[in-house]
Amino acid sequence: MKKASDGSTPALILAAGEGTRLRGRAKHKTIIRIAGIPLLGRILLGLKEVEIKDVYVVIGHEGEAVRECIGESYAGLNVNYIVANDWKKGNLYSFLAAKGSFDRNFILCMGDHLFDPEIVRRLFSFDINGILTLSVDRVEHSLDDVKVLERNGAIIDIGRSINDWNCVDIGIFLCSPKVFTYADEAVKLGATELMDCVRLIAKDGGAKVLDVSGCYWVDVDTEEDLRLARRVLVERSQKGRGASDFVSHYFNRPLENAIVYRICDSRITPNQLTIATNALAYLVTALFLTGNLLIGSILTFAVGVMDGLDGKLARVRLRPTKLGLLEHPFDLLFEFSWLIALSSFLSRMEGLLPLLLAAVAIAIMAFYRSCYDYFSRATGVSLDVYGKFERSFRRIAGRRNVYNVYILAGALLGGPLYSLIGILIHAIFTAVIYAWRAAIHLHALDKLTLRT
Repeated sequence: MKKASDGSTPALILAAGEGTRLRGRAKHKTIIRIAGIPLLGRILLGLKEVEIKDVYVVIGHEGEAVRECIGESYAGLNVNYIVANDWKKGNLYSFLAAKGSFDRNFILCMGDHLFDPEIVRRLFSFDINGILTLSVDRVEHSLDDVKVLERNGAIIDIGRSINDWNCVDIGIFLCSPKVFTYADEAVKLGATELMDCVRLIAKDGGAKVLDVSGCYWVDVDTEEDLRLARRVLVERSQKGRGASDFVSHYFNRPLENAIVYRICDSRITPNQLTIATNALAYLVTALFLTGNLLIGSILTFAVGVMDGLDGKLARVRLRPTKLGLLEHPFDLLFEFSWLIALSSFLSRMEGLLPLLLAAVAIAIMAFYRSCYDYFSRATGVSLDVYGKFERSFRRIAGRRNVYNVYILAGALLGGPLYSLIGILIHAIFTAVIYAWRAAIHLHALDKLTLRT
């Protein structure tokens, strides 16, 4: 078998065990699909995200099913398989099946642990200065967690039943090839589990810890763990800058997460959701145009929730596309169509004033959106999160969800013309703030550039 020696850090995944508590789900636990992707596939994609190229997978129980599901070039990774003939004896024997495969430090992870790629990224930057470094969490997730006692960054003891402990084993290691020498020694002493090998290394002072508390990870052993994994993935599907306005943050986001959680394993596609969202949006346009303002204004909030589903579903399934970026201009189109339709209906009773209000509001919105977009292009950072002020202001900035509140209030109180007035005032306020803050930050960057 080819050694991992091309210069990049390789990874070893233990996927030989039986996984009896999820036996009925698939031939092997690691190929159970979570939001459309095999568990092992998600691990591989996470490793690819941190630029690992070569992965070695130890297989045993239903090994051919794993090999058939994943293949030898999953998502462009070079996937090698190592058969562990003695996998039934314990995961230490599965680990030893990879002996001789590495001549440099490597990442070791479990085939049933879903984890944040940031954990591996942090391990890369850790000076191993010993035999192995184990990533740990300060919060216990379940009674089955392997407990760890560490002092000053060194492992003192490890095991599921130890009484004195202060963190738990996440199951992701940075290892030196010397670890296999200790694995051999542990087997000679009658050990069968990898944690017995770690305990042996700890006695010689060669086992360190890296605290990655705050990063997500799920040890998938049960049906409840599968549900937890889906919930974690859905929660993490929020865009990096998070929900913006207060409606999206406090109302839309919980509903979106609940819906995506329930449909992530279905056949519903993000594109289908995009089409359905636009269909409902233009129904709202028709309702506004015909004077059905109350039902139309209520449905605007349904559109707001639906509009967040397609992107989240794509991110949960790890299928975001360049084409998906076109969703935003289409969103802008139906958003403006609502104002045009509402003002057109009101113009029958109020004359040109509603049309004038809508036209100016649309022009102002187009202006501040351009400021927002050009700022992001210039800095690579969204204006929403550029500073403390911006992070607070985004909750009340002029956006579709906030404007929908004005429309609903006007429909309920019988004053839809005042909805347009309120929207225009809010749009002007937002334009002033965005232009001011963008100008300040860009000027500061220009000054910094001139100094250098």
